[in-house]
Amino acid sequence: MTSSDNFLKSLPYFAALNSEQIERLKKDIVELSFPRGELLFLEGEPCRGLYVVKSGQIRIFKSSPEGREQVLLIAGPGDSFNDVPVFDGGPNPASGSALKPATVYLIPKEKLLSLLADCPTGLNIIRQFARRLRQMTALVEDLSFRNVVSRLAKTLLDLAVVEGGPSPVRRLTQDEMAAMIGTVRDVVGRALRTLEKKGAIKMEGQRIIITDPKILRQLI
Repeated sequence: MTSSDNFLKSLPYFAALNSEQIERLKKDIVELSFPRGELLFLEGEPCRGLYVVKSGQIRIFKSSPEGREQVLLIAGPGDSFNDVPVFDGGPNPASGSALKPATVYLIPKEKLLSLLADCPTGLNIIRQFARRLRQMTALVEDLSFRNVVSRLAKTLLDLAVVEGGPSPVRRLTQDEMAAMIGTVRDVVGRALRTLEKKGAIKMEGQRIIITDPKILRQLI
């Protein structure tokens, strides 16, 4: 067994593969090298596959429209990243760049999914986990880059029950909304009053009606 075989076998994804399966996998793996600071991929781009660090360090991060960044992961030798879009079929949920000069293995997503072709139930379970992880990544973005009013605006749009005319929001207490957006009840109350003054919502007792979703979208 070669050193590259040993490296692949040491990874949790491929620890159960036999030598023949490792050889088939190696035929499709692409080895890529990046100088410090170079981008591997951008958030929102189509996913090429799973990446594994052979040497160096890779920084996985999200960016706000204002240019702020939130680092999600520093990946070193043996670490994998960009797993989520491989399995849920969506675009890259974050960007990646070389924190230090790095060499990585790129395993095409089609090749990785083919390893699970004989186990559709297992693949479906992994897809569900991947979708949840994408939601968690989006939550990190909300908490990092959006203020409370912006986070509440996004949550109200997500919860809105679309009907003819103004959209009612599924009933939640202010405590429940506070827990969803990472703040406290009093701050949610002030944010709701701000949204009402802007004409985005109307408060009817414990009921919230979205009267102008365009304003909410502008605040996100």
